[in-house]
Amino acid sequence: MLTGFRQFVLRGNVLDLAVAVVLGAAFGAVITALVKDLLTPLIGALVGKPDFSAVVLTANGSRFLIGDFMNALLAFVLIAAAVYFFVVLPLNALAARKRRGEAPADPTTKKCAECLSEVPIAARRCAFCTSVLA
Repeated sequence: MLTGFRQFVLRGNVLDLAVAVVLGAAFGAVITALVKDLLTPLIGALVGKPDFSAVVLTANGSRFLIGDFMNALLAFVLIAAAVYFFVVLPLNALAARKRRGEAPADPTTKKCAECLSEVPIAARRCAFCTSVLA
């Protein structure tokens, strides 16, 4: 019984997932600190006040905390922008640079001249309209 558990835990995808969760949590803390400590004060310096928590709408004795929602929305947009500009964009550029010298793969399909559907390269007749392919 313990042998099966040990094989399950030491399987590659379980360990990869554990590492990804730990690194994701650490990366989340770094991005949150970037937004909270650098980007939000920068917006505060430009606009005047980055904290909207004082904005409240009251109707029939109910308080709508619009400012808290605006703070959460702003934090989400800033975190998404930080992830995009500091992670996604550089990794995409690195992947594009890595693929720069590779030749494109040979096509496996061609278009039928009659119905414009995709058919295999070796096909002599279109499976959709049965026209003869050149």
